[in-house]
Amino acid sequence: MSAITRPILDPADASDTGARARIENVPDSIGRRLLHSGRVVWGGGLLVIIILLCVATLPITLRDSTKPGQPNSYFYDNQSAALSRKAPAISPLWMIFGTDNLGRSLLSRCLVGGAISLAIGVSAAVISVILGVGVGLIAGYRGGWIDSLLMRSVDVLYGLPYILLVILFKIALEPAMGRIGVSPSAANITVLFLAIGLVSWLTMARVIRGQVLSLRAQPFIEACKAAGLTEWRIFTRHLLPNLIGPITVYATLTVPSAILQESFLSFLGIGIQPPMPTWGSLASDALGPAINMVHHYWYMLIAPCALLSITLLCLNFVGDGLRDVLDPKREAAKV
Repeated sequence: MSAITRPILDPADASDTGARARIENVPDSIGRRLLHSGRVVWGGGLLVIIILLCVATLPITLRDSTKPGQPNSYFYDNQSAALSRKAPAISPLWMIFGTDNLGRSLLSRCLVGGAISLAIGVSAAVISVILGVGVGLIAGYRGGWIDSLLMRSVDVLYGLPYILLVILFKIALEPAMGRIGVSPSAANITVLFLAIGLVSWLTMARVIRGQVLSLRAQPFIEACKAAGLTEWRIFTRHLLPNLIGPITVYATLTVPSAILQESFLSFLGIGIQPPMPTWGSLASDALGPAINMVHHYWYMLIAPCALLSITLLCLNFVGDGLRDVLDPKREAAKV
């Protein structure tokens, strides 16, 4: 009589991190899955390097002089007519990307522009998450006329060109902020990330509403209502924990969208105003000299466009990796 034997699974044969952890009797966790996600590790690692380079160098690139009477070559607005449109050079370090039309270091301007672009992207994503999650939660949980009113408002805003909304925000808010003593540069940056954030929450609201509609029909929500829990407690203790995955993923994907919108607005001349740089404004300033048919200054266009492209790719890789790690349905489907 032959005995039925159970096949012994080899942990090396398991393609899924969660399945491998169960085979090896190692507790599975989000941190473990993150470390085993190539897109999160490589994309996030390169993104961290870019952020650190842009932010850590701000004390140097924003200071106009190192000593009294001695200009700082790394200052983002250090102009020199003799150094106009110089080609990249290995030495000195501030010449590694070359110089622009006014003889300013492209390396310094790309670092400062990266810090501003990333700050606008993150700030706009935070505003988008707050508004989108709030509207989506209320619309999906309450339903009825409240849901219809909020979602029809979202549909109306979807039909308006976001560039028009950004221009209206700038016209309305920048003079008001100037009257209360805010500097023009600070007012310009603040209004821009507010405007982008206030037009970027629409997709987030629809996604959260759909998730809440699905969760509202689950038995544990009915049990919470039967137990007499308040809506605030249901929101914070039972709905939000189940929405962390979608919120994190869409917030990560909102950052590159906001950076791209800022770059496009700066490229059109209605974004960050000179002399403050962003990657979009640097590409706009370099477009004419770069395609000059007589003298090509390609390096003026390559540096900001390459940094912008790498950052956007890293953010999208991180967003895709987080979606795979945090989505329980994908994890269950693999097993």
